Amino acid sequence: TLNLNGVEQIFRWIQPSSFVMGSPSDEVDRGYDEILHIVSFRYGYWLADTVCTQALWQAVMGFNPSHFSNNLANPVEQVSWNEVQTFLSRLNKQVPGLDPVLPSEAQWEHACRGGTATAFCFGKTITPEEVNYNGEYPYAYGKEGVNRKQTVPVKSFFPNAWGLYEMHGNVWEWCADWYGE
Repeated sequence: TLNLNGVEQIFRWIQPSSFVMGSPSDEVDRGYDEILHIVSFRYGYWLADTVCTQALWQAVMGFNPSHFSNNLANPVEQVSWNEVQTFLSRLNKQVPGLDPVLPSEAQWEHACRGGTATAFCFGKTITPEEVNYNGEYPYAYGKEGVNRKQTVPVKSFFPNAWGLYEMHGNVWEWCADWYGE
């Protein structure tokens, strides 16, 4: 657990293992390039249990760039990949030895699934009761639901099996590497 100026961030250990990355050809909204392939991690890695909150960003950077700034427990948004690199560098100066980095695309997908083999850590589909997204356009022809039209505080929904929150919906998340085949 990290505590920086009264702002807490919990990290979860992700065990070394293998998983099947990509998606089956019959999955709804599948991209042509999401070919199933095995990815193995020889080493485990640490991952924050939530995306970076506005409170943590502000504690490190001294300002809050977010559009949805009505709650410091909301995820920080409106930040570029380069700004995140500056944040990580400054965080490491404030907490020497932490050595924070963004996860790779493969690490993120592995952690997001939380040990499942389905499209979502909750199963084959999602609902607005499980994930913050525009429920006016339900996934996989599901039932229409609420559109909150803004981010929600981290830990608003149940975590996946590995204790990671809002791995689906709420905000797009940066990874260390770029998406590629």
